[in-house]
Amino acid sequence: MDLTFTPRQRAFRAEVRDWLAAHVPPDPPPSMDTAEGFARHREWERTLAGARLSAVSWPAEYGGRGADLVDWLIFEEEYWAAGAPGRVSQNGIFLLAPTLMAYGTAEQKRRHLPRMARADDVWAQAWSEPEAGSDLAALRATAAPDGDGWRLNGQKTWSSRAAYADWCFGLFRSDPGSERHRGLTYFMLPLDSPGVTVRPIAQLDGEHGFAEIFFDGVHVPADGVLGGVGQGWKVAMATTSSERGLTLRSPGRFMATADRLLDLAVASDDQTLRDEAVRAWCDSDAYRAHTFQAAARLAEGGELGAASSLMKVFWSELDLRMHELALRLLGPRAPAAGRWLDGFLFALAGPIYAGTNEIQRNIIAERVLGLPS
Repeated sequence: MDLTFTPRQRAFRAEVRDWLAAHVPPDPPPSMDTAEGFARHREWERTLAGARLSAVSWPAEYGGRGADLVDWLIFEEEYWAAGAPGRVSQNGIFLLAPTLMAYGTAEQKRRHLPRMARADDVWAQAWSEPEAGSDLAALRATAAPDGDGWRLNGQKTWSSRAAYADWCFGLFRSDPGSERHRGLTYFMLPLDSPGVTVRPIAQLDGEHGFAEIFFDGVHVPADGVLGGVGQGWKVAMATTSSERGLTLRSPGRFMATADRLLDLAVASDDQTLRDEAVRAWCDSDAYRAHTFQAAARLAEGGELGAASSLMKVFWSELDLRMHELALRLLGPRAPAAGRWLDGFLFALAGPIYAGTNEIQRNIIAERVLGLPS
């Protein structure tokens, strides 16, 4: 793997850096888990889209620049280094969009991707259920044929962004006689559909980053199916590969945190903590190198597959370790360190969302290492 950037890539980096320097709001918008913050973040997404920077790796016809994954990683490094706002559209742009590119019809792509890039539609992830969290195959929500479409019933929970989002994507059991991974279908539908009830879930901070979604006889037309009837598990695994591996948590995010952590460590007299900060920076850089290698493999026609679980365990535990170390470095100042404290609280969820790390280790053992189940 050659990490020497071409003149074109260096020029793209400079363009992105200059644009962000001119456009990143000097005062961070409120949390996207509030109504005001959600609206402000949506406006920021539209500003990005106006410069064709909301989804640089997408084809131009959908609002992107037709850039490759290396360009996207470069963009992400500059984005996080600039302290730009979090991406309220991440469920759509980073999770659903790669799946839509792979499995969607031409009409589905034309209809959804440009609106996603402009944040005209913000998407929620509707997968987990009260009895089916990391064990997604245990889901009970159903889809029954209904004329020219389907009728959905059931409940989803811990649905990211659902409190304020416009659309959702999720899995439903379309074959009533099926079990586990079989007989599932992947649906996309607007959250204002008749029969949909969204009930926000308050987090520890009182904000609504998640919601329950109830489906009571919700009609979804046939074009709301993504990837074919009964093919839901295969399609969903493409989404989870994006969630756990490359697109949801780019190394730029962790390099920016590691750089800030070193700034804290420089002021510390505790050599042990200083050494831990250096180790965290090295681990972040190792994740960066691994991710560029993964991008090169994908560019050559390869795939991430179960190896994405390795990446998910690594970045989630690295993120938590860096934020814990920051609070130790801050000591009695930690309660007033809003950004570090907020980051720590969010990092606590990393080993849980996108499939718990316990589940990921099972996947690594069985599908990567070939150990007996």
